[in-house]
Amino acid sequence: MDEHEKNDKLKLGFWVYLMTDLIMFAVLFAAFAVLRGNTFGGASAKELLSLPGALANTLILLTSSFTCGLAILAVAKKDKIGTQISLGVTFVLGLTFLILELNEFSKLVADGNSWQRSAFLSSFFTLVGTHGLHITVGLLCIIISMIMIWRRGLTPSISGKLVRLSLFWHFLDVVWIFIFTIVYLMGTIK
Repeated sequence: MDEHEKNDKLKLGFWVYLMTDLIMFAVLFAAFAVLRGNTFGGASAKELLSLPGALANTLILLTSSFTCGLAILAVAKKDKIGTQISLGVTFVLGLTFLILELNEFSKLVADGNSWQRSAFLSSFFTLVGTHGLHITVGLLCIIISMIMIWRRGLTPSISGKLVRLSLFWHFLDVVWIFIFTIVYLMGTIK
């Protein structure tokens, strides 16, 4: 198998993975839509969720998407330092997003609103937690990519991996926009 054929298979495999992730999130959104009113006598989204906090998280994640795009521009220019700086900033922003999300989860659980409280909270923790798990995987991939760039430079293989990482990161931003709109915005305004 030549290099071109190998890259085509990697691209196809990546897109298949992304589509399966899309289907999984669609199912989680559907479950949340059905269960969001089932609070079992407990607090609703309007009483529990913080719209300003979610908005801050949205801005942080969108900024990380911008810096991830800057990393890909640096890759196109074969700028190793620029790529590392942009990936480093993306990592810090992604980590900040994750810490804020975990902080929100811990406050909810400490106030007696864990995933066991109601169907609404089960679907909330599953949907938002699955997104957070994906962010964690993205952060690990960023660290691994930065180590690979530092050791081997911007080889064609690493550049291809960075493009796929960037697509994955942008995909997570799109999913978060839907979470922000459907879970936080519609839940707290209603």
